[in-house]
This record gives sequence, C-alpha cells and structure tokens, in this order.
Amino acid sequence: MLPNIGPLEVVVILIIALIVFGPKRLPELGRSLGKGIREFRGSLSGDDSDDEEPPRQELEQGDREPVTDKQPVTDKRA
Repeated sequence: MLPNIGPLEVVVILIIALIVFGPKRLPELGRSLGKGIREFRGSLSGDDSDDEEPPRQELEQGDREPVTDKQPVTDKRA
C-alpha cells in the first residue's frame, strides 16, 4: 500500500531533485519525463500520431534584418 502523497512531500521531493540534478538540468528532465508519459499513454490507447512540431523552414538570407546598435561602441581605455 502506498501512503497518500501531500503537497509537503511533493515540495520535499522537488527540493531534493533540485539539489541532485541542478537548476539547468531539471527542465530537460521534465520534458523527457512528459514525453515518455505521452508516448506510454499513446501506446496504451493505440494512438500513433506524432505530437512533434514540423521542421521549421530556414529564413532566406534576404529575409533577415540587419542588427544595428542604437549607441556606437567607443573604446574608453585611452
């Protein structure tokens, strides 16, 4: 039998995960866990559709606007 998991236990687990994996790795782990759960549910229901985004089209060279600075960079070492 599993005990009831309340909000305090969830917070403690999240704090431990933050300490173990670090703040940079947690979003990646969350995405991979969510993707794995979606794939598992899809395999149980027989849904074979892909939820991934279609590949983005690259912008042509003429479509990009040049980046300009509003203030010119000056050398203040003199």
